[in-house]
Amino acid sequence: MPTTLAAQLAALELGHLSITADRGTRALARPEPEAIDHTLAAVWSDLFALFTDTILEDQAEELGWGFVNLFHRAATKASTRIDRATDEIRLLLATADGSEVHTSELEQQVERAQDAEAEMLALENLRETAASLYLAETGSSWKPAGGSRLSHDALTTSAVVQGREFLKARAEGKRRAVMPEGTPVVFAGGRQTFQTTDDAKAYGDAIWQTLDRVRANVADMVLVHGGDGKGADRLAASWAERHKVPQISFSLDTRLGARAGFRRNEQMLGLKPRYVVAFAGNGVLERLVIQAKERSIAVVDRRGPLGTNPKHNARVTGASVAR
Repeated sequence: MPTTLAAQLAALELGHLSITADRGTRALARPEPEAIDHTLAAVWSDLFALFTDTILEDQAEELGWGFVNLFHRAATKASTRIDRATDEIRLLLATADGSEVHTSELEQQVERAQDAEAEMLALENLRETAASLYLAETGSSWKPAGGSRLSHDALTTSAVVQGREFLKARAEGKRRAVMPEGTPVVFAGGRQTFQTTDDAKAYGDAIWQTLDRVRANVADMVLVHGGDGKGADRLAASWAERHKVPQISFSLDTRLGARAGFRRNEQMLGLKPRYVVAFAGNGVLERLVIQAKERSIAVVDRRGPLGTNPKHNARVTGASVAR
C-alpha cells in the first residue's frame, strides 16, 4: 500500500483535489538541505565538544542517540496525522452528498494531510542528517528504540525496517512503497572478543569487505540482520548505512524464550535470500547455516578466525603441519 499522500490520493481518484504549494501568505517550503547540513553539524560539534573531558563524556553516545530521536519522534507524529487525515478523507468520500459544504470540507482535509506530509518529510531530512552525524561519531547505524526508521523521501538515507512490521505488511497485501524493495541478503554473526585492537579492526574490515563483494553481485541488495546493537550486526548495519543499502532488522521476540533465535532464523530465511553471509556465532547461527544449505541458499562462510573462510584457514593450517 503506498504511503505517500500523492499515491494515496491517486488511489482514491482524488487528483482533482490536488492542492498547490502556493497557499496565500503561508510558507510551506521545507528547509534547504544545505542549511540543514550546516546547522546540525554546527550544533552537533558544539554539543559534543561540551562533553569532552567532562563527567558526561561516557554518556555522549546515548545523548547523541537522543538528539537524533527528537526528529524521529516528531516525524512519526506527523506521519500519524497523515494517516488520520487520510481516514477522514475516506469517510467523507463514503458520505459524499455533492454539496458545496461537503466538497469544501474534503478539500480542507486534503490540505491538512499535505501540510502534515510536508512536515514529516522535513523532519525526516533533519533526522537523517543527524543520523549521519551519529554514525560518524559512534561508528554505529542509528535506529529507534522501537518500530522502524522509514524514509519517505528518495533523497534521504535508506529505510531501516523492523522485521515483524515488514512481514505483517506483506501478509496483509500492503507492502508499502517505503518498504525495502530488492534482493534480500541475510547477515548473521555473534558478539566476539579480541586480544588486540588490530584483531578487532581486522574483523570489522572483513565484514565490510565481504559485504562489498556480495553487493557487487547483488546491485539491489537489501540487508537482513538481527539488529543487535553490538558486535557483528552493528558493524553490518553501519556498512549498510554508509552505502545507503535498505535494512530489515529482525530483533529477537523475547516472549519465545529459548526458541526466539530459531524463530528469527525461520523468518529471515522465509524472505528467500540470495545469500546468507555467516560470521562466527552460537548454535542458533550454526543452525541457520545448515537450514540455508538445505534450501539451496548460497552461504558466504566467514566463520573462521577474524572473519576468514574456515575452509581456507583449514587448508593453510594443514599445509603448515605437512611442512
